Amino acid sequence: MGRGKVELKRIENKINRQVTFAKRRNGLLKKAYELSVLCDAEVALIIFSSKGKLYEFCSTSSMSKAVERYHRCSYGHIEANQSPDNDQNTYEEYLKLKERAEILQQSQRHVLGEDLAQLDIKELDQLEHILDGTLKRTRSMKNHSLCDKLSDLQQKERSLMELNAALMNKLEGSSAPLESTCQLQHELKAQYQLPYFLDPNNTPEIRYDSIVAADNVGDNANGMIMREWMQ
Repeated sequence: MGRGKVELKRIENKINRQVTFAKRRNGLLKKAYELSVLCDAEVALIIFSSKGKLYEFCSTSSMSKAVERYHRCSYGHIEANQSPDNDQNTYEEYLKLKERAEILQQSQRHVLGEDLAQLDIKELDQLEHILDGTLKRTRSMKNHSLCDKLSDLQQKERSLMELNAALMNKLEGSSAPLESTCQLQHELKAQYQLPYFLDPNNTPEIRYDSIVAADNVGDNANGMIMREWMQ
């Protein structure tokens, strides 16, 4: 019995699809070689796999020469039959784009303060109006950014002040012995470190008078406990 007719459709199984591709690719390359030898024909074959890998065969010494010959045979008559009107329209469009690019470059130089001597009073007024609008928008954006940063710093300052007040209340109400007081001072110094990293080029001003007051309270507490212990 002969083989049944194979339905041409995409093979869903990946392994079977790869095996079939390898077999048929090798067969196609073999047929191209046989055709070039038996019939003295110039054969060029290009195959791309589903993953983009290139397989090629060329009966001549250079694939690029074969592709160039194909391009001349396929598109040479089209290029030869192009009307001069198309070339003229393309050249006119090129000139328009070139002129527009030169105008944009000149406007950019004017904004940068260059080549202003060739402008008249009206053009200078227009340029001044454009620069004023740009400057106002830039300043507005800068002020908005500074206000947001200032608000964040104020919030951090309030948090630090609340932490300092809580630690001072803890020190004032503490009646622990000397070891507990020393431990509390170390806890105060450890907890009062900033929980975030500040920009060294733009460090905000932070008030330390509350911290100094807390340290003085701690020293007074140490002295009071020491005197009571020695009596």
